[in-house]
Amino acid sequence: MIGKDFIRVLYIDLRNQKADIQERKDLYKYLGGAGVAAKLLEENMKKDVDPLHENQPLIISIGPLSTIFPVVTKAVATFVSPHTGEYGESHAGGRLAMAIRNAGYDAIVITGKAQKPIYLVITDKNIEFKDARAIWGLDVEETGRVIREREPGPGKRSIIRIGRAGENLVTYSCVNVDTYRHFGRLGIGAVFGSKNLKAIMIMGEEDLPISNLKEYFKTYQEIYKKVTQTDAMAKYHELGTPMNIKVLNSINSLPTKNLLQSNFEYADDISGETFAEKNLVRKVSCVGCPIGCIHIGQFRREFDKGYEYESIAVSYDHELIYALGSLLGIKTTDEVLQIIDEVELAGLDAISTGVVLAWATEALRKGLISREDTLADLEFGNTMEYIKAIDNIAERVNEFYYTIGKGLKEAVKKYGGEEFALLYGGNEMAGYHTGYAFALGQTVGARHSHLDNAGYSYDQSAKELKDEEIIDYVINEEKERAVLTSLCICLFARKVYDRATILKALNVVGINWTNDDLTRLANDVFFTKLKIKKELGYSLENYKFPKRIFETPTMWGKMDEERLNRLLKMYIERVEKEYEDWSRGK
Repeated sequence: MIGKDFIRVLYIDLRNQKADIQERKDLYKYLGGAGVAAKLLEENMKKDVDPLHENQPLIISIGPLSTIFPVVTKAVATFVSPHTGEYGESHAGGRLAMAIRNAGYDAIVITGKAQKPIYLVITDKNIEFKDARAIWGLDVEETGRVIREREPGPGKRSIIRIGRAGENLVTYSCVNVDTYRHFGRLGIGAVFGSKNLKAIMIMGEEDLPISNLKEYFKTYQEIYKKVTQTDAMAKYHELGTPMNIKVLNSINSLPTKNLLQSNFEYADDISGETFAEKNLVRKVSCVGCPIGCIHIGQFRREFDKGYEYESIAVSYDHELIYALGSLLGIKTTDEVLQIIDEVELAGLDAISTGVVLAWATEALRKGLISREDTLADLEFGNTMEYIKAIDNIAERVNEFYYTIGKGLKEAVKKYGGEEFALLYGGNEMAGYHTGYAFALGQTVGARHSHLDNAGYSYDQSAKELKDEEIIDYVINEEKERAVLTSLCICLFARKVYDRATILKALNVVGINWTNDDLTRLANDVFFTKLKIKKELGYSLENYKFPKRIFETPTMWGKMDEERLNRLLKMYIERVEKEYEDWSRGK
């Protein structure tokens, strides 16, 4: 808590409908966000039971600077991932961090399974367990609408909820946060579903006690000017991340048609520029951010004969355009938005959904699966058939869709096609095919995310690829990002929040840390996550990369399998040694 030396944790037991609050001084050294959430997962998880067992915990945490300084907008969730069976972590913006802060909490730990579908209402005065049977089965949009109508109240609120995919335990289902943001990747939606938890609404009116207001306003203005009056974040407001489509396409790094190609002949037609010219209607910010990086596009959908149309607004970014656009061979912005909308309503992770469908398209073509399995004519560029398939995934309508609802890793065990399954560390590939650092980075990252260490950035900026430099970059960048995510700073603002700025902001709220303290935090969070993974059975020994990534050129040409395997071995040896040193020093 601000001005205190403890982390205020709300514990909720869904089975017994009880709540407890603890003030944890021992967690204070982890600040918040990813650090606190990882420690709470470590102490509450059950190593020898299924990830979707009711006793497995779900944790959401914010940081000491959340909503107090610009672009400190994220909340961090941790859980045992039903998708990979190991460490699960996801980040979301919107209004959630503000709502948790205003309700008076730093972290929330949820355990147990409700005896019937429920949603939670958490305020600064009460915790209520509400009957959700009437909204179980509703899509994400309708769920949000019903709860908004049912639960009026003072102050700004955040509503997070799942769709049909989460209810049906699809292991890459997500949690929608305030309509345009998400806890994506790794199956947190299925964790909600396994607990009969449809949604959580959070709001409150707690004050934020800042003692040194003069120094606070001075520091706030300095950071605000860096955010708004320099080039550090300008690109995120203008075209946003969709600007990557043209850039990656021009350097043979845009995964296309299940990575049969690394450039797309229709890239210009689904580029950030084309979206901006044809579909962009507004830009939205998370609470506490002046940038407006959330780009909302609009398309028309015919709902009846006689030229009856409705306008649908959907948020889009690079990863969605890649996974539900180029990877599926979709040629127009309107069609990409249609597919995104279907994914949103179902409550699915967009990246995993697109990668699974791209694999299924090629598997159907090669005869590994049949039309009787897919119930749709999956073919690159066929938008309406993909929309059918997305609905089938969410509903898990037959054995095939039940299997691919467990993710691509499980699909290839049953149907084959491992050589063209775009998987890194058991998680579906993000939207970059830049080279060795990306391939290594997503594989070894704590949550197998491209954002763990941004290896793609090294590939794109290096003048020469050097093995030792790649290893250094991937490790050091992930540790540095552990500091940012423990503070819940949006990673888009990583150039704004250098260490000097972070220390100044912390000092203003009474946390008098040094640079050495930040380094200690970076190592503690990095190795705590690794410890959790090890306890859950994680290992990269004898790991095999998919053959497809070596067949299709990157910006550096075709990757050499032997070299990538060597890099993986170098990484494992380096991190294991550091882990042993860290463990002895604990």
